[in-house]
Amino acid sequence: MTYENLYSSEQLGKLSLKNRFIVAPMTRITATDDGSATTTMRDYYERFAKGGFGAVITEGIYTDELYSQGYLNQPGLTNKNHIETWKNVISAVHDYNTLIIAQLMHAGGQSQGNAYTDITIAPSEIPPKGEQLGFYGGSGTFDTPKALSLDEIKEVRHSFIQAARHAKEAGFDGVEIHGANGYLLDQFLTDYLNHRSDEYGGTLENRLNLIVEIIEDVRNEVGEDFTVGIRLSQIKVTDPAYKWPKGEEAAKTIFSTLEQGLDYIHVTEPDATQSAFGDGTKTLAAAAKAYSSIPVIANGQLGDPEKASSLVSQKDADFVSLGTSALANPDYPNRLASGKDLKVFDFESTLLPLAYIKEHEIKAEIVKT
Repeated sequence: MTYENLYSSEQLGKLSLKNRFIVAPMTRITATDDGSATTTMRDYYERFAKGGFGAVITEGIYTDELYSQGYLNQPGLTNKNHIETWKNVISAVHDYNTLIIAQLMHAGGQSQGNAYTDITIAPSEIPPKGEQLGFYGGSGTFDTPKALSLDEIKEVRHSFIQAARHAKEAGFDGVEIHGANGYLLDQFLTDYLNHRSDEYGGTLENRLNLIVEIIEDVRNEVGEDFTVGIRLSQIKVTDPAYKWPKGEEAAKTIFSTLEQGLDYIHVTEPDATQSAFGDGTKTLAAAAKAYSSIPVIANGQLGDPEKASSLVSQKDADFVSLGTSALANPDYPNRLASGKDLKVFDFESTLLPLAYIKEHEIKAEIVKT
């Protein structure tokens, strides 16, 4: 078989994946208005499992009924109904010996649609750069968020604990803490969005404190036998050019600090094979491998199997997560193994649930339990 290293089994925490292919988390927003899982969602995730992926990481799932929701029709894990409707999605994925990990997300100041409140929160009263995403129902600049009080930070921590507990109860194989792409935890990490003067602001170490606490909280809640990972990036949804100040030195601090209590680190860049901190420097995945001792998932234009295989063979990553390449080829692992041509992602013809549903006024049905 060509690209044999991509088809070898490997551990992700306590989980054993049948290959190195993982479906990346992608915002779908095809849940019901109250955040319950739907048949559309079940069919969406099931097709990747049927196509041979070792694991699927869900779209970002909101963690509370306060400020965490980022998009209208985003799924949640906040109540019994959410738990029950996710069960059929999970069962459909498990039918094909594929694992499914719930990505837990708090949008913070980058929220552009919340059924529970019109207020957004963030480390400081500083709105994200750029404009809301029209494709996901937003328009115009972001609102100026309310700065979190210490009591509200405790509420955020509790929301991740609750969502992790609900994920385990629903039958997920693990959880991924969303610390990337400009959402709340990344806002705490980002110098220009975090102007706090308490233990959560100032130095890089202080700006990492909330993430460290949430990792510890979640681990204590789910136990040692449940897989817990984190997704990290330099780039943000509305600021794709952002780089960590002090580059690789910052990466060393971030990865070495956050690995405690985690089973993996998932990093995303525009191109996972390119230097992350300037010419001649490590890729973000290679830096995560160098400065931590846990498995690394790499994401970013890895639909080319040569690039993906090289990254794994060089031990710069242990797994590859695919986004648009998986949308174009939901059977990517099976297709590649059988020697079939891989399809190129095309915005107009590839399944993009939000645009399709909104345009055609199709209502996603709730998953019956």
